[in-house]
Amino acid sequence: MEQKKVVIYCSASSNIDPKYNQAARELVRALHALGYSVVSGGGKRGTMGAITSLSIEVGGRHVAVLPRFMQGLENPGVSQVLWTQTMSERKELMREGTCAAIGLPGGIGTLDEFAETMVLRKLGRYDGALYLLNLDGFYDPFLALLDHYVRTGMLEPEDRALVHVANTAEELAACFK
Repeated sequence: MEQKKVVIYCSASSNIDPKYNQAARELVRALHALGYSVVSGGGKRGTMGAITSLSIEVGGRHVAVLPRFMQGLENPGVSQVLWTQTMSERKELMREGTCAAIGLPGGIGTLDEFAETMVLRKLGRYDGALYLLNLDGFYDPFLALLDHYVRTGMLEPEDRALVHVANTAEELAACFK
């Protein structure tokens, strides 16, 4: 039987508050304990590095997906590295076979990955659940924008409801039990 997989979108920046990496590690530890494998960008910096290193430490399955132009940035020791030609192929391959997409606090790349996945979910091209870790209100501006879209008729309320929000790693991990 194939293991359940989740894709995690997160920061590659090393210049962020350590609380974001700590919450990410707590979440990934819980997901592995629940039998999930993790798919991410698999880099060795920032939150990506924190979660891939934690996966290696606890013996969890972690698949890294990187475009070839990022060769050398992968975190050594991940379970598997998959290479793509483009960032678009990377995003598609990261989602493949996952039951959920999780957006952790991150930069514009994280927002791009999560927003694209939300669009695909809305269009019926992705079947997984959508989660955001809104640690200390990190995603409040994005959630307010989605609510604005609903108020102005740009987004249907049922499509806004596709995004499940958790405020702590523990709360988010409980969604997978």
